[in-house]
Amino acid sequence: MNRIAQTCLLIGLAGLIAVAQPDALAASRPSSKKPAAAPGAKKRSIAQNPYLGAIVVDAATGSVLFEDKADARGYPASMLKLMDLLIILEKIERKEFTMQDQVPVSAKASHIGGSRVWLAEKESFTMDEMLYALMIQSANDVAAALAEKIAGTTDAFVELMNQRAQALRMTGTVFNSVHGLPPGAGQQHDVTTARDFALVCRELLKHKDTLRYTAARERPFRSNNPKHMVMMRTHNHLLGSVEGCDGLKTGYIREAGYSIAVTAQRKGRRVIVVVLGSADRKVRDAKAAELVAKGFLALSASPAAPATPKPEPVPAPTPGARN
Repeated sequence: MNRIAQTCLLIGLAGLIAVAQPDALAASRPSSKKPAAAPGAKKRSIAQNPYLGAIVVDAATGSVLFEDKADARGYPASMLKLMDLLIILEKIERKEFTMQDQVPVSAKASHIGGSRVWLAEKESFTMDEMLYALMIQSANDVAAALAEKIAGTTDAFVELMNQRAQALRMTGTVFNSVHGLPPGAGQQHDVTTARDFALVCRELLKHKDTLRYTAARERPFRSNNPKHMVMMRTHNHLLGSVEGCDGLKTGYIREAGYSIAVTAQRKGRRVIVVVLGSADRKVRDAKAAELVAKGFLALSASPAAPATPKPEPVPAPTPGARN
């Protein structure tokens, strides 16, 4: 090979090496981007043991008897149906609706999944029957049908839920659904804290019908149609096993863990317990029962508050509300 050809060959090799070096260096550096999640990968649960947060309050005064991480934010799941119940009972007491009003079932409501009573499009049930299904069966299809009856759409009802939360000064709470199911694409989780949710519970206990629904452990739904009858059974295992327990509501989705709002009455005094985001159902129930006992122990150490007139419910906001 002559000298000119050798020179050209060397120049060409040098150029190839120069082009390849940046790629080699880039391959040797760690990427700053996180690997994309595999399709269908499960999202992590935020639940903790024994819980994400918990609180015990005196139902009569609102005084905190115990708290542990009570302002930690978690997902209430079906426990949020207590806010549904509060809004509906308030509207009934203001005579905007009655317990015997018929609640029709839309196609949208009939297709809501999870816990349900298998509502069919164009079926219709009284408000009273639907509220039992909302509390005992934690029926998501019923939650949607009730929301549509009260506010026209589920989105409009969610607005009412957030307005009521603001009125109750639930500063760590945002509702995005009427049922507490996991959010779909482009949607956000419902969020609350143990402290905030105790405010909902205390407000609910000012309404005479609340315990009628939350204390019920079993009840048939669609009883006049044996072929399609559903025997509803409560998810609250503290009913019948913890002295004086007569409510309120449980909640569970995988990402949230297990939550429960409990109330119990003994010797004329009442406590409210909220356990939010436990990783295990049995741990949640055991902790809730333990905190009920701790609440009554704290109450027994202090004299009962003097009898006072029944507190007025915190008024629901009306500006901008959709009815």
